[in-house]
Amino acid sequence: MQPRNMSMSGVVDLAAVKAAQEAKAKAEQTRAEAARQGGTGAVSPAELVIDVDEAGFERDVLQRSAEVPVVIDFWADWCQPCKQLSPVLGRLAVEYNGRFLLAKIDVDANQMLMQQFGVQGIPAVFAVVAGQALPLFQGAADEQQIRQTLDQLVQVAEQRFGITGLSVDPDAQPGGGAAVEQAGPYDASLNAAAEALDAGDLAGAVRAYKNVLADDPAHPEAKLGLAQAELLQRVQGFDPQKVRQEAAEKPTDVDAQIAAADLDLVGGHVEDAFGRLIETVQRTFGDDRDTVRRRLLELFEVVGPEDARVVGARRALARALF
Repeated sequence: MQPRNMSMSGVVDLAAVKAAQEAKAKAEQTRAEAARQGGTGAVSPAELVIDVDEAGFERDVLQRSAEVPVVIDFWADWCQPCKQLSPVLGRLAVEYNGRFLLAKIDVDANQMLMQQFGVQGIPAVFAVVAGQALPLFQGAADEQQIRQTLDQLVQVAEQRFGITGLSVDPDAQPGGGAAVEQAGPYDASLNAAAEALDAGDLAGAVRAYKNVLADDPAHPEAKLGLAQAELLQRVQGFDPQKVRQEAAEKPTDVDAQIAAADLDLVGGHVEDAFGRLIETVQRTFGDDRDTVRRRLLELFEVVGPEDARVVGARRALARALF
């Protein structure tokens, strides 16, 4: 699977947020199951540095990046700077105590991955967060610079995706710390929804998520997935130029502003979407104001309640209302 680009200050990727939330919920379920079975769900410090190849990349990097930021060290045995950098990264992985996982990829044995990431020279260090790839640095770097980059990575993972890392047990034995993932009661419906999204069947995805919520109205994965699928369904037939022109010409038109806010969010302009609707709340009254407020709350669900931008927008909405 080819990695996707991501800027640490950039766009919200709806699929990535969905993957992060789903994996987070499954990780919590796995830890709970491990606790019931007398385990901790923790990994040993030795498991914080792993060797990854093309066959295991999706399992060991993409899937795990939904519960812990994965830092990728592209290296080769003949690369002298690699021999200086790799031990530093390994030591920091243990020191950071599960806040990131270090995946070492030998470029000589995994040239396809090297090409997919666009690696031009080594050492090269990337990260994958919630299935998205981003470059960190290439070539030599001093430890202070590496720490600053890792601190920023960890902060983005926590604030934007709710990814808090792995639990580490110094006494755990390698390979014995993690419990086997248990299937949840709604996994079949959630998988059907994900497959429908991948196939572009937004109506099917909406139905699948609603089926879960009919039994469990507070189910976090289904609530998030439904909000995303309904957003994509709403904008599917939009003419972006027409929508934005109408919004510019009709600042008090509730429908025009809501449609533009939906486009803003899908395009990754989160603050613009929130700000547009908060300003519309300030300009409107009665039923119109309530319509805008409800749509804003729906968009909060898409981004995630713990996102700093949602927290700030909630405060702004409260000021606008009261």
